[in-house]
Amino acid sequence: MSQTGASDKPPRSIEMARRVLQIEAQAVSALGERLGDGFLRAVELILACRGRVIVCGLGKSGHIGRKIAATLSSTGTPAYFVHAAEAVHGDLGMITRNDILIAISNSGENNELLTIVPLVKRQGGSLIAVTGNPTSTLAQEADAHLDAGVKEEACPLNLAPTTSTTVALAIGDALAMALMNAKGVTEEDFALNH
Repeated sequence: MSQTGASDKPPRSIEMARRVLQIEAQAVSALGERLGDGFLRAVELILACRGRVIVCGLGKSGHIGRKIAATLSSTGTPAYFVHAAEAVHGDLGMITRNDILIAISNSGENNELLTIVPLVKRQGGSLIAVTGNPTSTLAQEADAHLDAGVKEEACPLNLAPTTSTTVALAIGDALAMALMNAKGVTEEDFALNH
């Protein structure tokens, strides 16, 4: 025991928190090594887009999608979020042939997203998929795939979306910053959008 009466060993909660941060930091770091043609293609598609970027997801991926859409919008790329389940049940009309769909799904096998994709593609829209599985149906249907795969979730049960959502969010931030840079967005432009 130290003089303060506390154990010299960190409490289990601190140990767990450090483990979570280490796992997530390593996953984000590994992501940088995987960036390549898919990322460049996604940037090209968005730069050529005459409409808006529509970000779509369900569950935790939907929460991440909302943040990605907000970041894109505030950094000079018009974007909004459409919930995958609501798109299937009547909101698909919000997406036009001039838009690009960014679909986020760790498994890449989300039924709602897989229902939307053929309809968007039939209209002539493009698809950027962010999945943890590059061989998934969603990844195979994509015009550009961004690999958000992780070795493990930071959850002690390896179940709760933790590392996978952190990596998806980091991909979204990297994409938004690459677009912002390519467009030459200035501080004044940012102030108008933010």
